[in-house]
Amino acid sequence: MVRSLWTGASGMIGQQANIDTISNNLANVNTHGYRRMRADFEDLIYHTIRTAGTPATEETVVPVGTQMGHGVKLADTQRIFSQGALQTTEVPTDMAIAGEGFFRVQLQDGTYAYTRNGNFEVDRDGRMVTSQGYWLLPDIVFPEHFLPESINVTKDGRVEVKVPEINGDEPIPVGQIELYRFPNPVGLTALGENLFKITNASGDPIPGRPNEMGFGMIVHRTLEMSNVAIVREMVDLIVAQRAYEFNSRTIQTTDNMLGTATSLKR
Repeated sequence: MVRSLWTGASGMIGQQANIDTISNNLANVNTHGYRRMRADFEDLIYHTIRTAGTPATEETVVPVGTQMGHGVKLADTQRIFSQGALQTTEVPTDMAIAGEGFFRVQLQDGTYAYTRNGNFEVDRDGRMVTSQGYWLLPDIVFPEHFLPESINVTKDGRVEVKVPEINGDEPIPVGQIELYRFPNPVGLTALGENLFKITNASGDPIPGRPNEMGFGMIVHRTLEMSNVAIVREMVDLIVAQRAYEFNSRTIQTTDNMLGTATSLKR
């Protein structure tokens, strides 16, 4: 069968994966801490008809080889860990990271996950948790009778609160926020719920305090938005759609050529 049929089909499959990636980015345009994904592609194995450098005569070689490609395949879907826009919320338990780093949370099975989403809450035991109820680590536990509106988080991650029954109008420290970074953050695997987990590719987490040693600072009463740019995604969507159409056209053209060949004998 004509090679171009399968080559065009591989191109359509690849562009479908590209559109799937773009649609997920657009769906998460308002997801706090979301990191946009990019579909990367690589060409398939080549059929080498003649190798460059093959002797042509006793004194010359073939300067250019002859190879026929077999299309394209999806190589990976890479996350782009660029900074998202910061949005002021005035919610006392909201935090954003301006710069490098992740928050660490503990899942129900006791393992750790990492997130850029600083949309935290205070549970019934006074512990700071995510909206899914996962503990923020290191533990931030507020004392009884604290004033929720008095929660203050400094740029370097110190958490303070006012408890009138204990210390009057003076804030008392209740914990220290720590951040974590990775040698290869694109090697993290996404779990959903704005969470990432380490893999052999990401490397071990490197802990540190905010606003020190290259870590980002904490911006209180603020959330980091998705880093998806709608205009860029729409342009990518148009390019992917046209590429899909071009590949389908090669299949149609090949089909017409086969039809011409079969109609030679009447």
